[in-house]
Amino acid sequence: MGEILVGTCSWTDRALVGSGWYPAGRKDPEGRLRYYAERFPVVEVDSTYYGLPSTRNSRLWAERTPDGFVFDVKAFSLLTGHPTRDAALPDGIPARPHDPKVLDEVWARFTEGIEPLRQAGRLGSVLFQLPPWFRPGRRAGQFLEECAERTAGWPLAVEFRHPDWWRPEWAEATCALLGRYGMAAVAVDMNRTLPSSIAPVTHVTSPRLSVVRFHGRSPAWGSGSKEDRFRHAYDEAELTEWLPRLHDLAARVDRLHVLFNNCCGAAAVRAAELMRRLLDGTDRTAPGGG
Repeated sequence: MGEILVGTCSWTDRALVGSGWYPAGRKDPEGRLRYYAERFPVVEVDSTYYGLPSTRNSRLWAERTPDGFVFDVKAFSLLTGHPTRDAALPDGIPARPHDPKVLDEVWARFTEGIEPLRQAGRLGSVLFQLPPWFRPGRRAGQFLEECAERTAGWPLAVEFRHPDWWRPEWAEATCALLGRYGMAAVAVDMNRTLPSSIAPVTHVTSPRLSVVRFHGRSPAWGSGSKEDRFRHAYDEAELTEWLPRLHDLAARVDRLHVLFNNCCGAAAVRAAELMRRLLDGTDRTAPGGG
């Protein structure tokens, strides 16, 4: 049985910081991370989607967390085909994803930025969350092949946002494509009634790692404000539904990351706490369970 690590997607979200979850005296950058790492063994760094990571931050993160704690780093937006503002890039580098020189430079800076985590053994995975217009096909296959070449040796996880990837007629080919490059398939929990909804399928494409991201079940997914999209508090029944899937995944991989992305107030950390109790079988006696 592989190790199951439960955590959240960000420890610095403004709504979380303002929720009261962090105690007085632990709300500075160092205090927040140390407090979080005392309670969870994994966290996703989502700030690296909006701006390139820095070696200084990566070094500080490694220094401020205990042995065994890992970071899943979200790939920078330009590297995953998302719109990117020029202001998000340093030194006047233009946001031109189709310019080979720009792409090479951005890849080099992203690689340099996460290197301290890699050197410290703290890089859990690099998350490639691909946009909803990224559809199955030849061009998508070429893109993933190029990513594999640039990330050789990295633990890489891929989350598709277009539902076709995991429809029955495409799922086998999707698994084969990710498996060819040793990329872990990301499973998701989200609202299941929307045209863009991704089914809660749990395919294993790498023996090293599997990742499940819980986005919440808001009907405003894909529209409205961030608060509207992620406003969902998981209850015990919703999380219990996932337990057989999680145990099955853990039986087939070395490590399973279970991450909560319903970042509205303290909802993500509360859901992560509850999920950990459910996995441990202690939920019914723990305070706040359910």
